[in-house]
Amino acid sequence: MMMTIDRPHFPTPHLSETNPVVFVVHDDVSVRASLELLAQVSGWQCEIFASAREFLARPRPTVPSCLILDVALPDTNGLDLQKRIAVERSELPVIFITGYGDVHTSVEAMKAGAVEFLTKPFDDDDLLSALRHALERSRRALEHAAKTQALRQNYSALTPREREVMVLVASGLLNKQVGGELGISEITVKAHRGQVMRKMKADSLPALVHMVDWLDGVAQPRGFSSRNAFSTLSAPSVIASSGVFPRSRATM
Repeated sequence: MMMTIDRPHFPTPHLSETNPVVFVVHDDVSVRASLELLAQVSGWQCEIFASAREFLARPRPTVPSCLILDVALPDTNGLDLQKRIAVERSELPVIFITGYGDVHTSVEAMKAGAVEFLTKPFDDDDLLSALRHALERSRRALEHAAKTQALRQNYSALTPREREVMVLVASGLLNKQVGGELGISEITVKAHRGQVMRKMKADSLPALVHMVDWLDGVAQPRGFSSRNAFSTLSAPSVIASSGVFPRSRATM
């Protein structure tokens, strides 16, 4: 058809092994059929739609997916649909195909995050390469979201005191120093620390540090702020020298 930096380990939810889904939104029935066949013989599921409205009515998938999109649609402009997807379904990469492409449109689409902008006629290999890249990007985005959700859920199980202890321990303070900051005994700190490790499912201190750093680098769960906790400490030099939170590494 012509058309490695080592990281501390902590548990990560695995996505379903269900085949990725390729969505196609195009007003030409023959193009939809050709793209559906190409996706299926490549081992992916494919769902086709004649309009943006039909596509948007479909619930968002829970497996890696991407969208092959025409610029000209019967009910909207493809670029407008891309902008809406970026807000509502940010884990869904977009590949544009069109028979009427121009430089301005292609530049606008790529600046908005499109994986590829293909003008007919194009080779199957070019599209397949773009599809593989898009599905891998979607997989990474879904895994990031699943990891963040799991950490937030674990964090929500902590008591206010356990949250304070977690942040201070992750900053590099010893149990005795944490106790001094919070006005509690070292034995009590150890008990809270044990609960933190258990509830956060952290098998080591480096893993806990990475979890705190991760939460600090995304939209933070209610009540979480490593920065605010640090500002209350009476020993800022200890924190400054720990180097635990120089910058967020959550997306690395």
